Amino acid sequence: MPKEQLRQGLALGVLLILSALAIAGPSGLLAWNDNEKLLDQRQAQVAQLTQERDLLKNKVARLNPDGADPDLVGELLRRNLNVVHPDEIVITLEDETSEAR
Repeated sequence: MPKEQLRQGLALGVLLILSALAIAGPSGLLAWNDNEKLLDQRQAQVAQLTQERDLLKNKVARLNPDGADPDLVGELLRRNLNVVHPDEIVITLEDETSEAR
């Protein structure tokens, strides 16, 4: 009889521990909301990085040696090498591509 009670007590203890983990554990019900918020943040971050990647992909495609975009090449020369004609006036505007660098 005491052996059976000990076995039932251990089984009850294990069930209580599993129940507590199901509610308050790292993947339990209480952590569900936090995990959902974290997922939303990660999805927003992925969307932003995808947009930046697409902008950079477009820029790389426009710099293809076989047919580079002359406007982009001129812009990069002026910005990076400070190459301008004496009669030119350069007005710099902040755009989304400068933030991606």
